[in-house]
Amino acid sequence: MRDVPLPVAAPVPAVPASGAAPRRCALLCGVLVLVTSCGWGTGDEGDGGLPGAPTGVTAAAGSATTVHVMWNTVDGVETYAVYRGGAVVKEVPASDRMVDITRLRPSTAYAFTVRARDADGRLGPHSREARATTPDASTDDSAPTRPTDVRARAAGSRAVQLTWAAARDDRGVVSYDIHQGGTKVHSVGGGQTAAVVTGLRAGTRYSFTVRARDAADNLSPASAVVRLTTPGSDDGRATAPTALHAASRRTDGAYHIDLTWVPPRTDGAVTEYQVHLDGRPATSLVYGGDAPRDRAEYSFYAGREAGVTHRVRIRARLADGTWGGFSAEREVTTGPPG
Repeated sequence: MRDVPLPVAAPVPAVPASGAAPRRCALLCGVLVLVTSCGWGTGDEGDGGLPGAPTGVTAAAGSATTVHVMWNTVDGVETYAVYRGGAVVKEVPASDRMVDITRLRPSTAYAFTVRARDADGRLGPHSREARATTPDASTDDSAPTRPTDVRARAAGSRAVQLTWAAARDDRGVVSYDIHQGGTKVHSVGGGQTAAVVTGLRAGTRYSFTVRARDAADNLSPASAVVRLTTPGSDDGRATAPTALHAASRRTDGAYHIDLTWVPPRTDGAVTEYQVHLDGRPATSLVYGGDAPRDRAEYSFYAGREAGVTHRVRIRARLADGTWGGFSAEREVTTGPPG
């Protein structure tokens, strides 16, 4: 864990970070047609308490050497294992429902399945098989042009419809990568110029860009950023840390504030929190791979003066890169005055 000080100015809510948030992406061709992909649904019920088999598994070539695999979420799992044939080729956290399988052979047919793993390390059954064939390889040093005329409109409070004008390439565009903030959240075929991203939160501001990719894996510059706020409101209770407790402690002539809380129940572990002191951001803490799931704690410097009362609250950065709701605010006083 590292402690990163933040400026006093109010933060701009970030948009997508690692691991992407629970989303379901759907392709459009002429009219809007939703198809299963990185989605919310649940897997088939497992036997004997094992995780269910992921449903809605799809595979699509992203270039001559990559295939994009997607699936629906399975409740209560820790990780997903992606298989090519009988071998595991990738394992990802529960917050991810998509992955790019790389270093494949051009002009080759592949079959993929996905299995869910629970907190006890038990693997559920294989999903149904999804197949994809990579296109021919070509010697090509020219990247496609950037997609233009990118537009977005809300499709309800939890979804956004994106459209764009096709990019140009001397050998042809194989796929388009959709980025939410700085994170790739989906890939669609080169013949598509529209998609729907779901699993978003109401009343939240998002930004999207689109990039084109050719068979040689050359990637275009990003399109212009398109921004919008989903309609409705989100009171933040479902994504807020709970059971926040704050206490003052004196050490070496100075006061520190000790915090403990229960992390919000979201897909995957929460790895970043922001602490607000007296209504302003005071510090940020970032965990590595050992982010706490049941109980978190943190201490920070609060000055040398006794009898000062502070208000403190925290919030978590979610898997989709946006900030969750604030915890309840607590008051804490730096020891007895005098």
